[in-house]
Amino acid sequence: MRLSTSDRLAVLLHDGILTSQGKTGLALLRYSAAQPVAVIDRQTAGQNLEALTGIAASAPIVDSVQAALAHQPTVLAIGIAPSGGALPPEWRQEIRAAIAAGVSILNGLHTPLATDPEFQGLLRPGQQIWDVRQEPPGLRTGTGQARSLPCQRVLAVGTDMGVGKMSTTLELHRQAQKRGLRSKFIATGQAGLMIAGEGVALDAVRVDFAAGAVEQAVIQAAPDQDILWVEGQGSLLHPASTATLPLMRGAQPTHLVLVHRAGQDHLRNFPDLLIPPLPEVVPLYETLAAGAGLFGHPRVAAIALNTAHLDEPAAQLAIAVVRAKTGLPCTDPVRFGADELLDAFLQG
Repeated sequence: MRLSTSDRLAVLLHDGILTSQGKTGLALLRYSAAQPVAVIDRQTAGQNLEALTGIAASAPIVDSVQAALAHQPTVLAIGIAPSGGALPPEWRQEIRAAIAAGVSILNGLHTPLATDPEFQGLLRPGQQIWDVRQEPPGLRTGTGQARSLPCQRVLAVGTDMGVGKMSTTLELHRQAQKRGLRSKFIATGQAGLMIAGEGVALDAVRVDFAAGAVEQAVIQAAPDQDILWVEGQGSLLHPASTATLPLMRGAQPTHLVLVHRAGQDHLRNFPDLLIPPLPEVVPLYETLAAGAGLFGHPRVAAIALNTAHLDEPAAQLAIAVVRAKTGLPCTDPVRFGADELLDAFLQG
């Protein structure tokens, strides 16, 4: 399922607008081609979406799927990631109501819905349920073939999970297209897949085939492209993350963009695990990327700084400090545009 400008999108975001659990739905609202017509969140119903999130969308926030149906959505996206990625029992009736009303479902949970007998029985001709988190068919183990591609391959890496790797690559991709470059965004997570309509859900792939799945996606996307932007996942610094090395091995990046949340000095869910200074994180990623790429020399060409929690003067100061400490181009591409970062990759 690929969302288009003709789709009318409702996003299920219960208790997710004001928490990090809603990042999938918020990304859809910011980047999807579909027209957002309703956001479903019992916590903030009736409030202003742009005032709460900074996302320029006029969709009302309502308290239930039933209320959202009055705005005539054609697609309901499950935009929140509850613990474990499982479908909360209380959401089942809401999803059932949407399907019964003829609305297609875009499902980013680990719980599959397309094979659910009750939901299947309600589907009408032309109506779909897309379970995004599926292992692609025909997988193989990695071979390192992407290193031979002539196009640039930029992989987003981070100092923590959920710092803005997807947003960074999407902003760079959009800016590259505006400049007339043949550019492609490679989605590797559920939000990216919902936005792009294709890619690989890396957390649904068995670990032995993870590098091969990324390699397959990159090679398929590469023909006639100047530059590929590979959505990052996880972090080398995070004890629960398994995604960064398969991404490096599969994509064989020519460049890296390091993403960091301004002022964050420890992993969000592990207060005792400190994030090293960025001048130490940069060579860590470059060294491991070189090893994963048969000892090529990929480098961190720029730093994307997430400043969403800061006012503008504080954001500009934080960016200036990172530039001075690392000697690298740095900006917040969502807030201030991606030109400076893109220039860094185009200069070699």
